[in-house]
Amino acid sequence: MTKAIGLLSGGLDSTLAVKLILNQGIEVTALNFITPFCVCTRKGCKHEASRIAEKFDIPIKVVAAGGEYIKKVKNPKYGYGKNMNPCIDCRIFMLKKAKEYMEEMGASFLFTGEVLGQRPMSQRREAMTIIEKEAGLEGLILRPLSAQFFEPTIPEKEGLIDREKLFRISGRCRKPQMELAEEFGIENYLCPAGGCRLTDIQFAKRVKEAFEHDEDGIQDMNLLKYGRHFRLPSGVKVIVGRNEEENSIISRFAEEKDLLMEVVGFGSPITLLKGSRNEEDVKMAASVCVRYSNYKGKAEVRIGCREKWERTLVVEPIKEEFKKYLIGGISI
Repeated sequence: MTKAIGLLSGGLDSTLAVKLILNQGIEVTALNFITPFCVCTRKGCKHEASRIAEKFDIPIKVVAAGGEYIKKVKNPKYGYGKNMNPCIDCRIFMLKKAKEYMEEMGASFLFTGEVLGQRPMSQRREAMTIIEKEAGLEGLILRPLSAQFFEPTIPEKEGLIDREKLFRISGRCRKPQMELAEEFGIENYLCPAGGCRLTDIQFAKRVKEAFEHDEDGIQDMNLLKYGRHFRLPSGVKVIVGRNEEENSIISRFAEEKDLLMEVVGFGSPITLLKGSRNEEDVKMAASVCVRYSNYKGKAEVRIGCREKWERTLVVEPIKEEFKKYLIGGISI
């Protein structure tokens, strides 16, 4: 039986693509990429892709894109979109990884849920041509939803795929996909398409600012999604949780070199001081912690590493003008 690897994001388009290829009697293995910038990294995309794979009774391989991927985001060959989204380089990165897996599995081709003209940077015809060439997959990427707009791929030419059963969908309107989903009995899809935080203007500001300070590790990128972020005059970062969930996440992401703080006896955010033991930085971070606590006067702040509190410091809440150090100008 012919084998194919399908990129399955968990969105409607890639779900439909899987269904269309399965309907042609092809043995499909799904490939799902998780990056630090997925809108639904924590519990959405991975779960949804796995749910769809289970529904279709196909195997799925989940690939976590880490440090190597972040380097591509930091220095993209083909530049950024409107914000910090290097869509072309991102697609090339994923397809190169998919090609390795395709060869390992002995699959004949790859397919995606891409729709011509749907995304302004990576789903233009010219961009798709560049991506295929850079990934070393010319003629081997089938796009079932828009296939009729393209020259026949190798699997079509070899008779592995019936081109007449593929579609001619283009543009940003999702009505054709939704109608197709109804025809196939596909319900409860999470969203018409996945999302990338790098397209969000405020998150993009955080990423750019972090790169400027050589904060480009996986933990650094994950932390950008939570809390209020401040850059102290010394150049170190302070992160303040906004609710219990963020407090817990920020605590878990703290490294040994970091300091955690909370106000004693009052509702308090967890405040993270990144990699500094300088006393002036510690006092300033503690004052920020008091400023965002439920107590607005002079207060006692616990200071320690991870779950171990080591000392306390009594400080005033920091003055309002400190907000000028808020990264991005507003709290996302």
